[in-house]
Amino acid sequence: MVLYSSPDQTVRSPGFRSAVTSSLAALPHSKVLSYETYWSTRSPQFVSASGRETYAVLEMAGSTDGARQDSYDAIKGQLGAPGLHTQVGGPVPTYEAISKEVSSDIGRAEGFSMPVLLIVMLVIFGSLAAASLPLAIGGIAILGSFTALRLLTLATPVSIYSINITTILGLGLAIDYGLFMTSRFREELHRQATTADAVARTVATAGRTVAVSGITVALALASLMLFPETFLRSMGYGGVATVLVDMLAALTILPALLAILGPRVNALRIRRTVRRPPPADGQGAWYRLASSVMRRPVLYAVPIVVVLLALGSPFLHVTWGGTDATVLPAGSAPRVVTEALNQDFPGNPTAPVESVVQFPGPVAGSPARATALAAYVSRLDHVPGVRGAQVTGVRGDVARVDMGYGPAPYSPQARAIVGQVRDVPPPAGARVYVGGQTAELVDELSGLGQVLPWMGLAVAAATFVVLFLAFGSVVLPVKAIVMNVLSLTAMYGVVVWIFQEGHLSGLLQFTPNGTIEPTMPILMFAIMFGLSMDYEVFLLSRVRERYDITGDNTAAVASGLQRTGGLITSLALLLIIVVGSFSASGITFIKLLGVGMIVALIIDASVVRVLLVPAVMRLLGPANWWAPRPLRRLYARYGIRETEAPAPAPEPAVSQPARA
Repeated sequence: MVLYSSPDQTVRSPGFRSAVTSSLAALPHSKVLSYETYWSTRSPQFVSASGRETYAVLEMAGSTDGARQDSYDAIKGQLGAPGLHTQVGGPVPTYEAISKEVSSDIGRAEGFSMPVLLIVMLVIFGSLAAASLPLAIGGIAILGSFTALRLLTLATPVSIYSINITTILGLGLAIDYGLFMTSRFREELHRQATTADAVARTVATAGRTVAVSGITVALALASLMLFPETFLRSMGYGGVATVLVDMLAALTILPALLAILGPRVNALRIRRTVRRPPPADGQGAWYRLASSVMRRPVLYAVPIVVVLLALGSPFLHVTWGGTDATVLPAGSAPRVVTEALNQDFPGNPTAPVESVVQFPGPVAGSPARATALAAYVSRLDHVPGVRGAQVTGVRGDVARVDMGYGPAPYSPQARAIVGQVRDVPPPAGARVYVGGQTAELVDELSGLGQVLPWMGLAVAAATFVVLFLAFGSVVLPVKAIVMNVLSLTAMYGVVVWIFQEGHLSGLLQFTPNGTIEPTMPILMFAIMFGLSMDYEVFLLSRVRERYDITGDNTAAVASGLQRTGGLITSLALLLIIVVGSFSASGITFIKLLGVGMIVALIIDASVVRVLLVPAVMRLLGPANWWAPRPLRRLYARYGIRETEAPAPAPEPAVSQPARA
């Protein structure tokens, strides 16, 4: 859609007409199949209220998005009209602008996050040698997943946005697994006689945790492949490829690097404390915090749950919308054109409800079909909310009818109008297909709603099975799923409060349109459910390891938090740095993804894992480790255990008092 405007000429002046028509007539037919203007249609909807603006609708050559993009690229420099201000919008330029902005965001994210990450990782790891290991794994993971995505494009369409997920997860999980493995290796260097023994023990303990975590995260992301939408499936492809490459690199390349470095993993240190052995059980701030929480578990658990549910309450009023030019920065040409067309022209020129009527034979030359079409248009004209229905094209046996309406294209009122239009009886013997932006959203919500319960069931079932095999309990997997749901609930509420209701829009530099794109919460669920479970597995692995030795639930939880509390919060901080650059994206839904993940990471790492999980595990007591007798035998035989110690007795040992 090309918008032409003049400060001193009206659309009906000969000079205005000549400038536009001569420019369009010069376009090559091999690139532009047809075009419609005010002068070819004499339709008043092509003229703005001021009379000084008009637009042309161009049909680009090509049967695929890529082919139409190529056609547009070939002629976009030829669309200007002498003496007139020209701006180009519509679907093809919009998606080109979005793709360019996404590529720019990736470069900006990598350019910003890498130096900051290195500095923060130096502080956390304490030495340059150790800090460089996760970055090496992350680089391998990103390259490996890019390769997998390239191979997938040979068989199926892959969304450009899958690159964002690959970048986020590639760096994030590499840091997670690298810090977890390196920290354990440093511990084992103080306990084992040789470097080889330390590496072997690290892989036998932390390595198994990484494997469980990687499988859990991959299963969560694989659930996106259940959806038919290319966007979500692509995210699933990219996410699973990244997680698997990260996991394999952490279990093979990282141990090899640790074996080569040995004690030199602490080389080029900036903190002397990196060579100190870890504190004994019962010491350290994290142990004292866990003990404090478990002395008053109800006092911690109840307020936290109430606050998380309150944060999530705005999600009860979510309004779904689609992706259009409004996701672009305010000065972007496609967005300027879209806003001008919606504000200055009657009848929703950029988003009409479209009805395509297919007759059994040609419409032209058949009075009966022409009469039936006119009667159908009249019925559409009487649908409540429709502001004029008119035939905008007839070719062979197909006619197109466009309908204007008052509400915003993605509003519930507009979706109701689509439903009423679809209920209008078609002409006798004809088939009717109702489309347009609003109808696409209606169908998208219907499709997502049908698959979403199966996604939730698949993720919950897979998580339950993996966590049971890892920890031998049927209670802990259920508790972990509930904890994740609470974190995600708070994240969803904050996202709606910011991006739908418009709070903090000035600070975050975006224009709210009162809606949330429906695929984004699904994508955020898959990513954050996996990452939250990542932290849960890290914590519970150390708790289980200590519980197998002592049989004391309270002491095991405190010891587990002592060993992993600093790790989890450090990992969250590092991932926030990676994701933070995406919150500065010029594309609104990429910004939404970044802000939402930051909120979820802060809540999960600083509240749920550190405070709520210990409180709930203290309240559950020995029930944390309960499983029916047949499942206990199954776990003893097939469980993914971190140590080679025998399985714990069917009944836990008598609890020993926790050390404050």
